[in-house]
Amino acid sequence: MTGYLPEKAREEIACRAFWGDYTLRNDRFLSHCPAKGSFLFMARMTGTDRITTTHGETVRAFVPFPLPPAEPSLVIEGQLAEHHAAALAAVGRLQLAGAMVPDPGWFLYGFVRKEAVLSSQIEGTQATLRDVATFEATSTTDKPADVAEVCNYVDALNQARAMITAPGGLPLSTRLLCDAHRMLMQGVRGADKLPGEIRRSQNWIGGSRPGNARFVPPPPDEVAPALAALERWIHSDDPLPALVKAGLAHVQFETIHPFLDGNGRIGRMLIALLVEHWGLLDQPLLYLSVAFKRRQSDYYAHLAAVRTAGDWEGWTSFFLECVATAADDGVAVAQAVHALIARDRARLVGHPRATIAAIQLLDHLPATPVLTVPRASSLLGSTAPPARKAIELLESIGVLCETTGRQRDRAYAYHSYLDLLTES
Repeated sequence: MTGYLPEKAREEIACRAFWGDYTLRNDRFLSHCPAKGSFLFMARMTGTDRITTTHGETVRAFVPFPLPPAEPSLVIEGQLAEHHAAALAAVGRLQLAGAMVPDPGWFLYGFVRKEAVLSSQIEGTQATLRDVATFEATSTTDKPADVAEVCNYVDALNQARAMITAPGGLPLSTRLLCDAHRMLMQGVRGADKLPGEIRRSQNWIGGSRPGNARFVPPPPDEVAPALAALERWIHSDDPLPALVKAGLAHVQFETIHPFLDGNGRIGRMLIALLVEHWGLLDQPLLYLSVAFKRRQSDYYAHLAAVRTAGDWEGWTSFFLECVATAADDGVAVAQAVHALIARDRARLVGHPRATIAAIQLLDHLPATPVLTVPRASSLLGSTAPPARKAIELLESIGVLCETTGRQRDRAYAYHSYLDLLTES
């Protein structure tokens, strides 16, 4: 299936008006595809197989055709158009929610870290948003390896965004993604697998070796040309809608699999960068990994269906559904955060012992949901005593909660805020 479809297999697919459970056959293997939907699609070839030898085995590595999908072209009509309209409207509501708050930091801290946590959890880490916030405040954690991976993701995304917007910075490019990958892999699992460098050896997905792998990406000498073609397409004037293109680019990157490790996280980061690049959002508020994680088996099935049956329609429908789900989730969380802060501020302002320092500290909490007295002093630009009094007042009215149980080096968490961000 990857690379070519025999006439009998093409006829078998073409005779199906709707995507369902069916079997595709060719001379290499039998595949039962679990991806489902209710939209029309046309089978197409999405790449070619290249026979290569790696680790002493002869395998078929898949080299994807450049974007956009062709023969037939991907057409956004019917149910796909409905899914696109729904996703675009949801992203618009998310953009509006982000613009309605007095301080963008209210959402930006939590939303970026939520995406970092979820994207890393898809790859097997166990760190939570609370773990990350606590580490950032205290430099201590009982999950150092997992927390480091999440923090690296945050740093890599922030660096990439800064480079794109900086005068004389880098455009959205292979070089930019390599720089992000170098930061992502710094000092963590996979740090010995050429961080920031395009792979020079064959990799594979699933299985214990190339010969029994679920998927074998392009050979090393095909990776740079494939990435260059993807970069050209990103900066072309392709008329497909931007949200659709972001989904196509993600699949293409995942299929190329240009690094020895960390491809999934960089591929999902690419979506966030493209959403900003094409002007759909001006902040990284769309934590799409929440939807991918909820539907993880469908996510992998649709990626595979593009490679094996050319089902770009199925992937695009799935992707747009995930965008709408994630955007609506983000709007709900944004509204809940706004209401929480307004409620807590009203309680604080109405308290007889309210101080300017306590009110100012409350305003900092969404971007610093776990803090210590020294950190509070720094935020307030004050000495320790007024910072400590502000914390004690916020603790007394139930906004902050001490988390260590110690008498010294104590840490305080804005639990209600963290609860809102971790419910999903």
